[in-house]
Amino acid sequence: MWVHTPQGDWVVPPNRAVWVPAGIEHSIDMSGKVLVQTLYFAQAVSSSFPGHCCAVNVSPLVRELIRHCVSLGMLDRKQPAMARLLGVLVDQVKALPAIPLQLPLPADERAKAASDWLRDHPNDPGLIKQIAKRVGSSARTLERLFRQETGLTFGKWRQQLRLLHALRLLAAKRAVTTVAMEVGYESTSAFIAMFKKALGTTPYRYFA
Repeated sequence: MWVHTPQGDWVVPPNRAVWVPAGIEHSIDMSGKVLVQTLYFAQAVSSSFPGHCCAVNVSPLVRELIRHCVSLGMLDRKQPAMARLLGVLVDQVKALPAIPLQLPLPADERAKAASDWLRDHPNDPGLIKQIAKRVGSSARTLERLFRQETGLTFGKWRQQLRLLHALRLLAAKRAVTTVAMEVGYESTSAFIAMFKKALGTTPYRYFA
């Protein structure tokens, strides 16, 4: 699942979730067959949650709590058993570890044009000076804009784009070698090394 917001995109592989605060406009794309389970929290309940979007690893306990709550429907805090269940759920959700599955988006027209082009061509090997020329900018200016508006260098931003795009392809059961080529890596080993450095394990083990 890919969640789009004006500030950035989040990819949500299996057994992960994304927190979207109230008032954040967003849209969702699906890759392959996806089962989505969604919890809506009253603002009074979620006031201690982050004020920004974030992706999190869902623990086995939280996964089962979500399934149970979805089967019950709306929880009534006036009922003691439901109030206790809600308390456990909120405590567990707040403790979920955030994971680096965000792609922040620049606002400047030149940087946005570059990011849009790269998102359409994740396997393109072009240097920053070539991308800058496409959008009517200098390489130095484009690098500065990406640092200022996304907090990432141009190279790190493109690597993050490729990682998130790779997760979508892997979730759709594409072979690791094929995915590596489709996101711009010349060798499977280089792709696996990048993936492991970013997420702490290999693509196969991540989805296992």
